[in-house]
Amino acid sequence: MTRAIVAGLTTGLFPRPAGGKNHDMSVQLNHTIVSCRDQQKSAAFLTGILGLPPATRFGRFLVVQADNGVSLDFAEASGQITAQHYAFLVGEREFDEAFGRIREQDLPYWADPARTQRQAINRRDGGRGLYFEDPDGHLLEIITRPYGSGG
Repeated sequence: MTRAIVAGLTTGLFPRPAGGKNHDMSVQLNHTIVSCRDQQKSAAFLTGILGLPPATRFGRFLVVQADNGVSLDFAEASGQITAQHYAFLVGEREFDEAFGRIREQDLPYWADPARTQRQAINRRDGGRGLYFEDPDGHLLEIITRPYGSGG
């Protein structure tokens, strides 16, 4: 059972010692903020599709925790929301379950990020992947193999 966020990097909560090196901690993504119109709706959509536990409240955020400790912190925005891309590395069983939920809800999905291959999945690197949109237009992706891992 592997679910993980595939995204950028952050240095976490601990300041680096002088010289910029921190030999006690690796660089890991800790959290990212997801702008949305309705926190409840957006967080429930993500947890529902991915089969994750319900979001929890942390200050003004609704926090969705992935299995690798990375969180997506949903924050309501009143202005324009710029669509972002969030990719989730999932196991084969989790892919089947999420894909089943996408189809049950009759959500459009694509094999490619340009959204030209509608209602299809890709088989990059010997795995499976697809893209779909959340209620705010963020492009979500589920993949069973990291890109570049071969196949």
